[in-house]
Amino acid sequence: MDTREALTAHTNKLHKHLVQFQKLDSLREQAIDEAVLLCKEGKPYSTEKINHWTNKINEHAKQGISPTRVVVSEEMIKEYVNKK
Repeated sequence: MDTREALTAHTNKLHKHLVQFQKLDSLREQAIDEAVLLCKEGKPYSTEKINHWTNKINEHAKQGISPTRVVVSEEMIKEYVNKK
């Protein structure tokens, strides 16, 4: 494999990694939006979905260059809603 092929393969691998990160992060953001909406409406909510995607993101980050995300508590959601 010449240098150009090696660089192309490496770039493609990084791109695939970041595309997967974006998908996982989007799902996490959707879960956050759902929890925030329920909290605003005074309805029961959970951070289970959020942290499911958070854990997936953090596992994925171990395999490449993507960032990690913080585990979210119900208190964090309340604080966020109260600040708005």
